[in-house]
Amino acid sequence: MEKIKYPLFVKEDIDGFFALFQNNLANFVVIAITLIRMGYPTSIVYGRIIPGAAISVLFGNIYYAHMAKQLAEKENRIDVTALSYGISTPVMFIYLFAVMQPALALTGNPELAWKIGVAACFLGGLVDVIGSLIGNFIRKHIPRASMLGALAGVAFSVIGAQMFFHTYESPIIGLLSLTIILIGFLGRKRMPFKIPSTLFAIIIGTIIAYTFKEASINQLSEGLSIAGFYPPLPTLAFIEGFKQLFGPFVSMFAVLLPISIYNFIETMNNVEAMAAAGDNYDAGKCQLTDGIGIIVGSLFGGVFPTTVYIASVSAKWTNAKRGYSIINGIVFLIASMFGIIAVLSEIIPLPVIAPILVFVGMSMVVQSFTSVPKRHFPAVVLAMIPYLANYMQSKFANSAPEALEAVSTAIIPLGNGAMFIALIWGAILVFIIDNQFIKASVTSVIAALLAAIGLIHAPKLSLFHDVSYVIAYLIMAVVFIAFNFTSKDDTAGEENEMMAD
Repeated sequence: MEKIKYPLFVKEDIDGFFALFQNNLANFVVIAITLIRMGYPTSIVYGRIIPGAAISVLFGNIYYAHMAKQLAEKENRIDVTALSYGISTPVMFIYLFAVMQPALALTGNPELAWKIGVAACFLGGLVDVIGSLIGNFIRKHIPRASMLGALAGVAFSVIGAQMFFHTYESPIIGLLSLTIILIGFLGRKRMPFKIPSTLFAIIIGTIIAYTFKEASINQLSEGLSIAGFYPPLPTLAFIEGFKQLFGPFVSMFAVLLPISIYNFIETMNNVEAMAAAGDNYDAGKCQLTDGIGIIVGSLFGGVFPTTVYIASVSAKWTNAKRGYSIINGIVFLIASMFGIIAVLSEIIPLPVIAPILVFVGMSMVVQSFTSVPKRHFPAVVLAMIPYLANYMQSKFANSAPEALEAVSTAIIPLGNGAMFIALIWGAILVFIIDNQFIKASVTSVIAALLAAIGLIHAPKLSLFHDVSYVIAYLIMAVVFIAFNFTSKDDTAGEENEMMAD
């Protein structure tokens, strides 16, 4: 059989590039705008974080192009499409609002907060690497409704709701952008000139913002003034960051563990989707590649994990090969190095971008329900609630503690360790629904241990900060054991009655 020659570039790679480029560009702009509004200086955002992320994107895109060449040669065919790669949108928001924001709020030091973010990113990469070996074991023992429900809580309160508020801060441009996004994604209508919905919303929203003077013309000159040279520089910032993560910020593991697990599961799901489209890549190898790419990015100051995109299938449909992936990595490195992303971030108002994030938050919540059995829907809902408490705590605990207490004295303790609490209650309810009371009891004991050492319901690690929570969870464990031994006949009878009906 004659060996084929897999092309480096074909004209279809142009379509694949623009589809992937606008997705990554939106994420980079959102990152810059959001971090600067939080209080991070431009020197860190444009000088360290953006170039570090670009290095990670370059690494992954180049390697996945190489993997496409390997697959093409192995199967002796040229219709192989490289996997799309970039910053994971859901994970990006978790890192923004559950890592970078609290790190800055609690330290008051942007440099130290950035180092914590670098360490969190490095750790996320390690979890991806380990996940390539034990991912299936973790998926087996943590109920999906528990994990996705916990993330949906963040998506609803911190992403969807908060960004919906920002959308209404400038209703003329915010509501216009939101309308375009909803028509494009949910109404499934094509935008003029086949421009992607997000890009069209950004273009039209920005034009209207300056037309109606919702944005100052000075922003244009300020944005252009930021253009410069921002080379990616290697750093060992993760070392100092680890001292914080394993010290005062150890509670962040409650966020980092589930979102890192989500990240490598997302990679696995997207590789599966690509296999269904005809290109069968090794999922474990892809998870390992993602992990290494994340670590490489963190060694250059990046704070956001990367992953294989679902857009891989879209690229397959356009008949793109590997060229689109290579071009994407190179273009983003150039855009970050010469301040192009910095310029765009300064001239595009937040209310133009916010509606995109509203849609992302909505999508994450919807995905949480569509990815679990219908009987587990209540577990998803219950798991969402603790992070609402965390959101309220983060906004009002310092500025208006009396008002927060007037709503409920439980908001602050429920907000402390919210991700762990969400995982616990989501898992417990799944086990109750599935009549697995021993597992529910074990989960309650784990909750008691977490409360005893201060990982949940306490402002910092401490032994028995509030012993009432420990006692409550232990009582729950006993109740579950009792039901396990006393309600089997009742359950069986009810099941027989349902089958008879």
